[in-house]
Amino acid sequence: MPLVDRFFGRRLATHEEEEQKVGILAGIPMLGLDALSSSAYGPEAALTLLIPLGALGLAYIVPITTIIICLLLIVYFSYRQTIAAYPGGGGSYTVAKENLGVAAGLLSAAALMLDYILNVAVGISAGVGALVSAFPSLHSYILPLCLVLLALITIVNLRGIRESGVAFLIPTYLFIGCMFLVLALGTIKVLLSGGAPTPADTLPSLPAPVTTVSLWLLIHAFASGCTAMTGVEAVSNGVSAFRSPAHINAQRTLTVIVTTLIVLLTGIAFLARAYGIGATTPGATGYESVLSQLVRAVVGHNFFYYLTIGAILSVLALSANTSFAGFPRLCQVVARDDFLPHAFGSRGRRLVFSLGIYALTFLAAILLIIFGGITDRLIPLFAVGAFLAFTLSQAGMVAHWWYSNEPKRWHNMLINGVGALATAITLGVVLVAKFVEGAWITILLIPAALLLFYAVKRHYVGVTRELAYRAPLNLQSLRHPIVLVMLKGWDRVAHKSLRFALKLSSEVYAVQIRTSEHMDDLTALWPQMVEAPVRALGEPAPHLTVIDSPYRLLMQPLLDYITKLKDDNPNRQIAVIIPDLVEQHWYHYLLHNQEGEILKALLLFQGDERIVIISVPWYLHA
Repeated sequence: MPLVDRFFGRRLATHEEEEQKVGILAGIPMLGLDALSSSAYGPEAALTLLIPLGALGLAYIVPITTIIICLLLIVYFSYRQTIAAYPGGGGSYTVAKENLGVAAGLLSAAALMLDYILNVAVGISAGVGALVSAFPSLHSYILPLCLVLLALITIVNLRGIRESGVAFLIPTYLFIGCMFLVLALGTIKVLLSGGAPTPADTLPSLPAPVTTVSLWLLIHAFASGCTAMTGVEAVSNGVSAFRSPAHINAQRTLTVIVTTLIVLLTGIAFLARAYGIGATTPGATGYESVLSQLVRAVVGHNFFYYLTIGAILSVLALSANTSFAGFPRLCQVVARDDFLPHAFGSRGRRLVFSLGIYALTFLAAILLIIFGGITDRLIPLFAVGAFLAFTLSQAGMVAHWWYSNEPKRWHNMLINGVGALATAITLGVVLVAKFVEGAWITILLIPAALLLFYAVKRHYVGVTRELAYRAPLNLQSLRHPIVLVMLKGWDRVAHKSLRFALKLSSEVYAVQIRTSEHMDDLTALWPQMVEAPVRALGEPAPHLTVIDSPYRLLMQPLLDYITKLKDDNPNRQIAVIIPDLVEQHWYHYLLHNQEGEILKALLLFQGDERIVIISVPWYLHA
């Protein structure tokens, strides 16, 4: 079996696409890991902002989480409407483009792309953060661990959508099972102790308060906690990945994901307050994640603790899979509308959009390197793209129902209208609260992405306009081209090239550039090897020009000769034949000068429409 098949699996045929689609069981790990894993870093992000309040800050985590859950429910009902109205998928981009215009659609696409990229970086860095919490000796290896995880997730996703969903099935349900068990045991202990449980293991002490409660601080904490909602839109973007009936399976998958997320957020906030668990300073020595403290407080430092932390690590790290499922599909839809290179719409060997996966990996790696793999440094950038996409999607659905004739359109419009208003207000809060910490970067990145979209579109429009031609075939002034053949000496390659040249035209010019005195001079061989056989057929013999190059220049004399030939024949096409050695193995190309490729590039760079370049390959078998 070839090595590439071992890594990525056998190549799939187009007709096998239906077999790659998933049901609810595999759809949850494929499109829900982002949302589920956000329960790990969303509450922690809010608690991190409450550190200056000390123990007093824990009193506010439950109200903040309650508001986030209410917002999550609004978004959930809105996206159920979106899935039903647009069962073909496409998510926020399609909804906004079709109902609010192309500009709104592209704005939503830019926001979603940013969100997907950040999700990969945040998910992986949070996963490594969980690992470092359990094994503090790994603290100095945070960035290398992040990059290794990124590479592994990329390989899994290149194997195909179905494979990625199945591969992440066990870690996802292990995470859900372990966390539900921890939350259930913790809640029972809280109830049995009258609300004051004793932790099963020693927890870090909460710092002394250094400030008082302010509305700005609570808004700031809420804005950070809203990252727990990221990933909810992924199911609406990937409806086409589900088996028939796709929209029903997508709605049910979304319901399971949101219900599970609500249970996790509620339980974490409740137990954090009951056990007195606060955040520790991210990136500092002695850092321990909130979930690590919570599991230790409930079950102690034992085998189950490590099992749960392993499950949390797996889900956090693998949450990037949601982006790997959504980002390439979004790029494909945008590329189909000519706003991204068409290569983003081409499926790879495993029926995935490979270029989108490569682009996502590259951009996420850059983010991880810039921010050192620390989750808290990436959080300020995170929620802006998600909530901008939320808002545009729901606003687009309001417009959709306005022009619809369905009987429940006013009911649906109310749901989406409330969703649009709620997410727009939250977006404003997040922008204001996180602006100085890094949200301003998104205000630059999103317009930059829009400029890129329009530049690509302008290029494709120009190409279409230039290539458009509806006139009948023009058969006037048809003449054979003048053919020029580049020769090094008399060998099999020269023989094949000249034979092909003589099939094209009776006017053939052969050029030899002698860069060394050790090279054969074709002048002596030409009469016997070329002129005599050609004249015996009654055809004009090819012209030979031998140019000595005392300074060992090859390309410039060739280009000068081609230019002179072109100037001497102003109304003729020049066909330049370039002999090309084709090697058996890629590493053999290192053993030969790629002079033909260089000449081809130089001629193309000149942009002369009268010059046609023809490669004549010679396949090496030795």
